[in-house]
Amino acid sequence: MSTDSHAPRGSLKRDHLSFLDVVAQAIGIIAPSGTPAFVFLGVFATAGNALWLGYLFATLALLLLSFNITAFSRRSASPGALYTFAGQGLGAFWGSITGWALVIAYLFTAGAVVAGGVNYALVVLHSVFGPFADRIASVAIAAVLVAIAFYVAWRSIKLSTRLTLTLEAVTVIAILAISILWLVRAPNPVDTAQLRLDGVTADQVRLGLVLAFFSFVGFEGATVLGHEAKNPLRVIPRAVIVTVLSVGLFFVFTGYVLVASFQGAATGLDKVDAPLSVLATTVGLEPLGLLIAAGVAASFFASALGSINAGARIIYSLSRHGIIFNRAGDAHETHATPHVAVAISAAIAALLALPLIAAGIGLLDVFAYLGTIATLGFLTTYILVAIAAPVFLWSRGELRFHHVLVSVLSILLLTLPVLGVLYPVPEYPLNILPYVFLGLLLIGALQFIVLRWRSPAVLEVIQKDLADAAAPAAAAE
Repeated sequence: MSTDSHAPRGSLKRDHLSFLDVVAQAIGIIAPSGTPAFVFLGVFATAGNALWLGYLFATLALLLLSFNITAFSRRSASPGALYTFAGQGLGAFWGSITGWALVIAYLFTAGAVVAGGVNYALVVLHSVFGPFADRIASVAIAAVLVAIAFYVAWRSIKLSTRLTLTLEAVTVIAILAISILWLVRAPNPVDTAQLRLDGVTADQVRLGLVLAFFSFVGFEGATVLGHEAKNPLRVIPRAVIVTVLSVGLFFVFTGYVLVASFQGAATGLDKVDAPLSVLATTVGLEPLGLLIAAGVAASFFASALGSINAGARIIYSLSRHGIIFNRAGDAHETHATPHVAVAISAAIAALLALPLIAAGIGLLDVFAYLGTIATLGFLTTYILVAIAAPVFLWSRGELRFHHVLVSVLSILLLTLPVLGVLYPVPEYPLNILPYVFLGLLLIGALQFIVLRWRSPAVLEVIQKDLADAAAPAAAAE
């Protein structure tokens, strides 16, 4: 709880990130190359031949949600992102709940993708050096990944985005290359089992949506750069839409190819450690498989970096509003980064991932456990923003029927993966994860209630800052 009188120092550097930098922030959190390499295994184990359909559905649902987000991002810009947006529509309390859910989401994502990065780093190391003791190496690799992510995030947001874009672009191009080559060489590229959804039930599709949605989480990450992007009221809305469409098409295409390439194989898609390496070998490009594995490890690192950057900026905004630890609202005098918030984010990510890895829990399980909680955080945030959008537009006298329709459809579609987490009740420990998330969310709610009771003036400060965040829109209009 924020109780000290420390006044935040410094500020983030404004108007210095390009459209590509903004897109790179969102792409970095999503880590699209990590999904066909890692997440598809879990989705296929649940949804089978409906994997491509799950990703198509998630793309359409999040595209609708994007319209709710852009309703704000065309009129408001701040590092608080969806926390600020929800607060503008629903008030300070629900804004703080959204901010807390976002912090949970970004930091648990960082922990999850660290496990994914370790998994693929081990694939590369085993290929080069042969088998060795994994647990000590896993902990060491995880610690190094978090430490490097902290340094880059502390040093420069532009360095972060440029590094992210480079790492991701190389790997995505390699994955697309072997996928297209497989289609060209396949005797029959039309996989009727997928198109007919052989062996698929409605429950399988619904359950598969949980991880499918997790593949996209962070697509809104561009919105945390509201102060740092050039012309943010134009750049950020475009970045959100471009991110969802491009990543969605990539997932649907590569998902179809991978499932098709493993049809009839002795080892199923959900039973291999590195499916893209297998695909590369199938098309006669085995060396490219090792390159892709290294690229996927780098991609997960980029996701951890993007998540730490995004989580730090939400913590920075909450601190500037007096909701949490005041010193987290400081910005570095030289680098103009939220360095205290970055340190907090990196430390929490390490505390989430390293103990689980050190305990010998499987890396895919660590990814699933932390990823499930992160997904619940994102879904909670997305639903609150979808509710807030028409309220915000109504308060400005700009509400139209299509805004309400998009909001309602978004909420309905987002409830499906929520239900997929809750029912049917999964096995332990997945069954307790929703309660872990609710407990964490409750801490944030109680913290705000106590803060409001002890310092009633904090509401006025928050409401003023939320209103000021929309001030650039007036100038743009």
